[in-house]
Amino acid sequence: MDAIPVPEAPPADHDLIAEIDRFASMLRGTATAVTESAALARIGALESLKATIASVQSTEAVAFEAARRRRDALNQVPDRDCGTHAAEEIALAKRVSPGTGRKFLSTSRAIVGELPNTFKALSSGDISEDKARIMVDETACLPTADRRKVDSRMKSSLEPSGLRSLRTEARALAEEMNDEAAAERVKKATANRRVTMTPLEDGMGRVSAILPIQQAVAVYEGLREKADSALAAGTAKGRRHNQLMADTLVERLTGQAGAEAVPTEVHLVIEAESLFSDGMVPAWLPGFGPLPAKTARSFIAANEAEIFIRRMFTQVTDGQLVGMESRGRTFTGLLRQMVVYRDDVCRTPWCDARIKHADHAEGYESGGATSWENSSGLCAACNYAKEHPGWKHEATAQGLKVTTPSGLDYETATPPFVRRMKYPRPGTAPPDANAADDWRLQLAGLLEPQRDPPEADSDSDSESGDVDGREIELPYLPISASDARKFVDAKPEEDPVAEPAAEPESAPAGESLECEIAEVVDPLLVPPTVSLRYRPRSRRPGRSLSSGRRRVPAASTGSAVEEGLREGMLDAG
Repeated sequence: MDAIPVPEAPPADHDLIAEIDRFASMLRGTATAVTESAALARIGALESLKATIASVQSTEAVAFEAARRRRDALNQVPDRDCGTHAAEEIALAKRVSPGTGRKFLSTSRAIVGELPNTFKALSSGDISEDKARIMVDETACLPTADRRKVDSRMKSSLEPSGLRSLRTEARALAEEMNDEAAAERVKKATANRRVTMTPLEDGMGRVSAILPIQQAVAVYEGLREKADSALAAGTAKGRRHNQLMADTLVERLTGQAGAEAVPTEVHLVIEAESLFSDGMVPAWLPGFGPLPAKTARSFIAANEAEIFIRRMFTQVTDGQLVGMESRGRTFTGLLRQMVVYRDDVCRTPWCDARIKHADHAEGYESGGATSWENSSGLCAACNYAKEHPGWKHEATAQGLKVTTPSGLDYETATPPFVRRMKYPRPGTAPPDANAADDWRLQLAGLLEPQRDPPEADSDSDSESGDVDGREIELPYLPISASDARKFVDAKPEEDPVAEPAAEPESAPAGESLECEIAEVVDPLLVPPTVSLRYRPRSRRPGRSLSSGRRRVPAASTGSAVEEGLREGMLDAG
């Protein structure tokens, strides 16, 4: 906790903020210009105002970091950690991600403290914030004295130069000033080589690799030559050159025979109506974003790898996942997986980074329970910042409340598990009148929630990672239309593998059974004519009911069952 109380803002600060609000209100209520020249004059004046505002923000950020360092020192934070998480507070104030906040703070330090001419041009509105960032980036490897020399030499070029010209000129001067700096720049860039994945629109994604130039050229030329060879040999199968290069990249990196046969584990969240009917609610790739429902159905139907379904229960009122508890201290296994599904990305407001840590909102040392209600999915940086003096995370019924050392509160709402235009969705009849011929509708009944699902036996519970709950394992897909009909038409007395439901365990004294886990063992009746592959996992030889780990299935070469599924999908339209 922060041992030093946060001082009250002086009246002058309140007056300035009120004046800014009045000016913003005036701008919002201003009518558009009458003439072309007046409109252009306003655009130019507002552009200069943006630059001035950016310079003031930079000054305030540097001053805030200094104040935070002093406060951390008073709170007996080690010197190396003083002010470490000032950027996270700045990011919350700017409503941007912590990474963007850190970049802004480091740029502000350089502009305010080491590039006086650049700062003067920015504050007067003569250059844009983009130009100021270029000056910071291109002189980053220089010591402060040399940085100021380049800043002085570039004084007359700041305003008239374009962004590209300014970048090349500043880089040339920096390399001339210190040849060692150029070599250090290359060394630093090589050390920062990385691969990133960015979700794009229309169900696409971009995988980017930042590599040394010689390696990047080798990768590109290898893909190009492979595509050229396929076109020359006539094995392109109608694919264009760029498509061949993309498919070759996937095949070489994953080791699969074709780009469509995804061999690794891919979690795809999709509601029953969108999977088994022709629902339009998009599927969701946790951490990456939406995928059109039709595209998701095609992916499931055409994928050559094994596919299985797990049922997740949600609240009727708000679409949230139903929770679960853990007797352990850490969030592991099914509980951690549910947290990742629920939060999707880092729960800190405006962060949006991939979840790295599933942890307690209220710390375990402070009495916080390892529970669904007290769970929070965060990126590593935000989870470390939470442990700094003065920070507080509080899980609420609506989401997460973050309190910073400055005493400011920020809240983020937990989104529904399935993103819809409206929730709950009114019940409607399936769009396909001939439901008996649609394998998806034949299997839709399998996802109807059980009123009293059977409890797993006590031996299985003890092996499941100290998680209080039950697990659902539905039969494997894909499945043909004929198998689906046999599955649905089967009678209980004809099923040789059906077992009576286990008696529910009684709750220990002082505990409540109101919290349900999202997964239980499904007591589905499987006719003997259905292949062993489609039987509930509890009856498959060599498999533990609560192993907690699932093997990554090897990519298959296609089977009659997969072909049956494809035919069923085509028949369904």
